[in-house]
Amino acid sequence: YVHRAAAVRRGHDPVRLARTALPGVGGELGLRTLEAAGFDDVHVVASQFEPDPDFPTVAFPNPEEPGATDALLRTAERVGAGIAIALDPDADRCAVGIPTDTGWRMLSGDETGWLLGDFILSRLGQPEAAGAVVASSVVSSQLLAAIAADHGARHVQTLTGFKWLARADDGIPGARLVYAYEEAIGHCVDPEAVRDKDGISAAVLACDLVSGLGARGSSVSAALDELARRHGVHTTAAVSRAAATPDEAAAMMARLRDHPPRELAGIPVTVTDLLQRTDAVILAGGDDGASVRMVVRPSGTEPKVKCYTEVRLSPDPDLAGARSRATALQSRLLAAARGW
Repeated sequence: YVHRAAAVRRGHDPVRLARTALPGVGGELGLRTLEAAGFDDVHVVASQFEPDPDFPTVAFPNPEEPGATDALLRTAERVGAGIAIALDPDADRCAVGIPTDTGWRMLSGDETGWLLGDFILSRLGQPEAAGAVVASSVVSSQLLAAIAADHGARHVQTLTGFKWLARADDGIPGARLVYAYEEAIGHCVDPEAVRDKDGISAAVLACDLVSGLGARGSSVSAALDELARRHGVHTTAAVSRAAATPDEAAAMMARLRDHPPRELAGIPVTVTDLLQRTDAVILAGGDDGASVRMVVRPSGTEPKVKCYTEVRLSPDPDLAGARSRATALQSRLLAAARGW
């Protein structure tokens, strides 16, 4: 496994990295794999390296939770790292942190998905790209579809979960899955070896991406800017609405189906009901200039309803202005998600 996961690295450029296992099972194995891939400037969060089922150093052991990666980002800042990597406790998910002009920040699962998808497709030759499939779940951003089209590859949208994502190329003659992700920081970067989300191989690929960018005098922020110039600004955010019981959550979904909104943030929307396949509702609308999307589904584990929102604006040379407009529209979307 270590040899195969390390082999997703194609480049040879150095990068200093900070990493945490949060403190789960990915400490020692993750470090061995990074070293096998040639990354020898690795700085670990020592207090989170060894597995500890009590997770004493974090309030909740999930890299997506506020505060969970604070120690990692402090370490990255202290050592002058080029990238920060957080694995979740069972090491099947990977979150990425980057330095910016205003300090360190964690990328969203969608942002990492865009970058890794574009990176993998950019390494393929044209004949290989024509048969390549990349996949994302229905609650993830739509940008990966545009990235795939730009590379001459195919994008497949699946239901939530890697049992669906891992089979995204099923039934497509001559197709080969090369990458799949979901917004909850799950990435499958080597489907021929592991047809599931795998945080350790994803970490290797993320470090390969960042080391190559650095060698060219570029950065992750610049790479995200380039995707926005090519495909327009995309922003994503999610909000949960708690319910007292599962029945109350079901009643919330029933109300949405019976009385769906006709517009979101002032944009008329249409409704797609996925009740026959999964208990989700998609609200989407807009035009080439701007579009909005909201996917609403009940949680499979808790009595709450989750709303996943996305804003897309057409390409605009004024990225700062476009991001400001997208953020304002996103805020209106989230307010609508809390209000129905």
